[in-house]
Amino acid sequence: MKPMNDYSFVRGVCHNPPRDKDWEKLERELGFCERLRLNSVRFWMSQEEYEKDPQGYLETIGTFMRLCWKHGVSSMPIFWNGNFITAFEEPTEEEYVRAEAYAKAFVDAFRDEPFLLMWDVINEPMCNDYMHLCAEEEKPARFAKLEKHVRRLCAIVRGLDPEGCLTVGHESVAHCASTADLVDVISYHDYLTTRAAMEGAIVAAEKLAEEHGGKPILNTETGCVGRANPYDAEIELAAKHHVGWYLFNLVSEGFWGDIHGLVYPDGTIRDPATIAALFGFFRNRSENRILANPNKECHAYRAVQAVEDALRVEPTTLFLSRKKTTDDILEAAEYCVNLLEAAEMVPMWDAPSARIACWRRQPEEERDVQAIKRFAYEMAQLVRKNCLF
Repeated sequence: MKPMNDYSFVRGVCHNPPRDKDWEKLERELGFCERLRLNSVRFWMSQEEYEKDPQGYLETIGTFMRLCWKHGVSSMPIFWNGNFITAFEEPTEEEYVRAEAYAKAFVDAFRDEPFLLMWDVINEPMCNDYMHLCAEEEKPARFAKLEKHVRRLCAIVRGLDPEGCLTVGHESVAHCASTADLVDVISYHDYLTTRAAMEGAIVAAEKLAEEHGGKPILNTETGCVGRANPYDAEIELAAKHHVGWYLFNLVSEGFWGDIHGLVYPDGTIRDPATIAALFGFFRNRSENRILANPNKECHAYRAVQAVEDALRVEPTTLFLSRKKTTDDILEAAEYCVNLLEAAEMVPMWDAPSARIACWRRQPEEERDVQAIKRFAYEMAQLVRKNCLF
């Protein structure tokens, strides 16, 4: 694919080919891409895996990219990864020959395919223990070694595909300068922790791009709830500056599942704000926002009363009382929970409604009655507290 002047149309995710070649599962995940109007994937390849089974691995990557394209999703394959460098010595010429043979197989197979958006030569070459765990005075020399290596890899891919589009996915804008003269697209990763810093990265990338003849820019990794880097904030700022992006990553599962991802494997979601942002809707943070009033029609009073009724001991005859079921208590608790969640008066990282759903899936005789009673009481107290009565 030849380089373009503008990649602001890119709405991508990082999503790797399935190791188990479960193509049916991949089709389902690509269906999520279609529904979310995502149009590109960025994914990691492996020279080691290729050398174990060249033809088989080539076919796996080809199947993956073609299935993506079937769903309107282009591909950005990454040849090498810098994250796991713990010690570094410049590769031998023999090792560079092997690297070139690996890259050549993919370039020859896919450079003219319509689904190829660009080649990412190496992911985050300076983000590794080799750099992070050394003394400060050693960092310039180590950086220079890695820079020389990355530029050699860029030269290899450029030599194989002179007309193709190249980038390097740097972990920060500051490091993009080390390859800006060799790539067609300047791409950086942003896991910054405030809106000012996020926007500052875009502005810095724009400035660097102008210094190199107005090259296009892309944010090729962003979004992480564990790094104070909200997806919706990144999407909003990218829209403001007309910058394309790749979110990390499509599915919440596995090692990164607790801090990354747009959807669960079954299509449910964790954060509605992210999904809304994908469709251009962002939370109102201005002075004209309207605070929710869940007691406007007295439903907060009624919900609390429902819990009190469910927890109240009702005598039927002397020494006997009517037994309330946990279903009765959960029904009353849900009245409170639905008010609290709809008005966003409770944290949603462990949604109260999810806890109710879990209890309801249990047989009555297996439910922890005391835990359910305590939960209902606490939800009623939250309604009282938040609605000020």
